[in-house]
Amino acid sequence: MQASMIAFMISLVLSALFLPWLIIWMRSHDEGQQIRGEGPKWHEKKSGTPTMGGTVFVLSAAIATVAICAYKGQLDQTVWILLAALLGYGIIGFLDDGLKLFFKRNLGLRAWQKMALQLLVAAIIVLLAASDNFDFSLYLPFVGVVKNMVVFVLFEVFWLVGFSNAVNLSDGLDGLATGLSFIAYGTYAWLAFKSQNFAVLVFCMAVMGGLAAFFMFNHKPAKIFMGDAGSLALGGGLAAVSIFLGRPWSLLLIGIVFVCETASVIMQVISFKTTGKRIFKMTPIHHHFEMMGWSEWKVDTVFWLVGLIGSVIYLMIWG
Repeated sequence: MQASMIAFMISLVLSALFLPWLIIWMRSHDEGQQIRGEGPKWHEKKSGTPTMGGTVFVLSAAIATVAICAYKGQLDQTVWILLAALLGYGIIGFLDDGLKLFFKRNLGLRAWQKMALQLLVAAIIVLLAASDNFDFSLYLPFVGVVKNMVVFVLFEVFWLVGFSNAVNLSDGLDGLATGLSFIAYGTYAWLAFKSQNFAVLVFCMAVMGGLAAFFMFNHKPAKIFMGDAGSLALGGGLAAVSIFLGRPWSLLLIGIVFVCETASVIMQVISFKTTGKRIFKMTPIHHHFEMMGWSEWKVDTVFWLVGLIGSVIYLMIWG
């Protein structure tokens, strides 16, 4: 536990040191977030806010994880796979954010390009896990009924890609995805501690340290956004952690807000395509509550509370 706390502090300090520098650099070069036109009108004032803050806490978490695991002589395959998820999806987000900044627009990578890269990273992670003799089938409820390895691989790819996008969709309000991710990683840190999974524990604590520092600059009014570089990385990391703890389905409850955000978008699209009517005022669903008159702080607080309740319920029943 002591080693994981050191990882937390290393990541926190590195993030706290470099985030102000990134904010100053981006402001001096007039680099900032381009707000999408179809979003809430009151979000337009956020245009120009520095972004790509996720780059800092992702790298800080990676450095802290490697440093502590190497020092303890436990820099094993699991560590590298977890980092592949965090950094792999972080790089995709970095490319997406970079294109937006370079062309001064809200569109970065095209949808098919982003999806292709996400699938590629997921495939690499699955291959790395397979080379480590990781048995995916142990963690799927239909083992014994379906013994086709292809099904297992497709499930894990879906999980990695799905939750990287789910966290990305939740990153629409100041501090929202940061707080939700901190709660989720904290829950998995506890589960890793109980199961004595050193690699996952250090990894989760390192990510939490980076998020704690980032929140100081990301809460409303945000001085910097995490961008896709942060949100895609956080989602990919959560999916990988849930898999390596042997609890992939736990993410449906621990990450319940991410699930609801994604479901709201899917439901809205299906409803509009089939009936021409919208179920929500705007999606992802956090915008729906904004349109109902909720302040950002109220949406944040309620959503964080829902995420916390989901995690507590999981720990009480299956923890």
